[in-house]
Amino acid sequence: MSDVARSVMSRARVLRALDDPVSTTHVAAPLGLAVGATGDHLAVLLRAGLVDRARAGRSVLYRRTPLGDALTAGAGG
Repeated sequence: MSDVARSVMSRARVLRALDDPVSTTHVAAPLGLAVGATGDHLAVLLRAGLVDRARAGRSVLYRRTPLGDALTAGAGG
């Protein structure tokens, strides 16, 4: 599998993991991804309009946008 394919698959896993607003750390841990790599994936998903972020105290929480929800629903959740 190419590096690009691995990145796309990881981004899809990250997007599917955002059922509730969560921090980068809380996304990375259950997926077995490094926090830095997860942050990079979230930045790409944010630029694509698939996730949104909001500050909650000292944390930044990410959640899917309606477009992200539609994409994950169309991909079988």
